[in-house]
Amino acid sequence: MTDDAKKPTAAVPAIHQRPAHLARRFNQLCQALIAEALEEQGLTNIEYPALATLAEEPGIDQRRLAEAIGIDRNSVGQLVETLERRGLILRTVDAQDRRARVLHLSAEGRAARDHTRPRMLEANARILEPLAAWEREALLALLLRVVHHHESRARPGAGRRRRPTTQSRSEIRHD
Repeated sequence: MTDDAKKPTAAVPAIHQRPAHLARRFNQLCQALIAEALEEQGLTNIEYPALATLAEEPGIDQRRLAEAIGIDRNSVGQLVETLERRGLILRTVDAQDRRARVLHLSAEGRAARDHTRPRMLEANARILEPLAAWEREALLALLLRVVHHHESRARPGAGRRRRPTTQSRSEIRHD
């Protein structure tokens, strides 16, 4: 093992060399680089995936958009309202299901997505920059395997703190 290969773990205390801690730190890094890429267009880290999804799947409804980008129904409703208000998407009533709304990019939305896409690709490349090509492929394959294995937990709201049951103070034991 080379000295360079030893350095990354030496910078992270052993107690923090755990999957959850490293995933949180990796997420921080990803969010920072993605935020830089989106800054010029004034997009957030959840707005761009919505635009990218609608570019790939025009005419999907809000429920399918929520599933595609991994957010809950309430959040997708707020997101769609924001994007529509900014003139980036068009929302119309679905002809087959009058309760559903179908979504399309507006001309401004397509321009924002097309302008931002190269910056997003660059940001994603920067995230994996310290890795050799084979390591990048291996990391992505491993991350996909872990996420797929835990798919039932990889959903909006999973892991949120549960509210304690309502008990009177006299019923709570203080052993």
